[in-house]
Amino acid sequence: MRTFSTLDEVASAAGEELGTGEWLEVTQDRVDTFADATDDHQWIHVDVERANAGPFGGPIAHGYLTLSLIPHLGTSVFAFETPGAKLNYGLNKVRFPNPVKVGQRIRDVVTLLAVDDLPAGKQLTMKHVIEIDGEPKPACVAEMLVVLLAD
Repeated sequence: MRTFSTLDEVASAAGEELGTGEWLEVTQDRVDTFADATDDHQWIHVDVERANAGPFGGPIAHGYLTLSLIPHLGTSVFAFETPGAKLNYGLNKVRFPNPVKVGQRIRDVVTLLAVDDLPAGKQLTMKHVIEIDGEPKPACVAEMLVVLLAD
């Protein structure tokens, strides 16, 4: 895991792949909990019997569930131990090229694309590629923006 203690260290890593994270299994319980939290109970996610006969051969995770796991998945790749607050600022682009079937494992490959100066700190553009174990195409590719405040 890569740990950054200063904003200068972060800036010097611009353009680098930071690493690949640990695998996480996507369980039906996690999918059901996300469905309850978002009121998205589409059968391809939560009706196991119907999903088994559906287009994916079983239930799949919500795309937004996969996206929401990026902060957790990233913790095994990098850490910002800089003095100020760390803020999610938004997304430039998100794609879901491949569904995650319940029971599959996913992990994050993180690249720090750019670091831009702000009056109060730094704005980071980070690319997250969520791989699926044994699949040629990723589950999610997201370009996220993070703001690191100086203090």
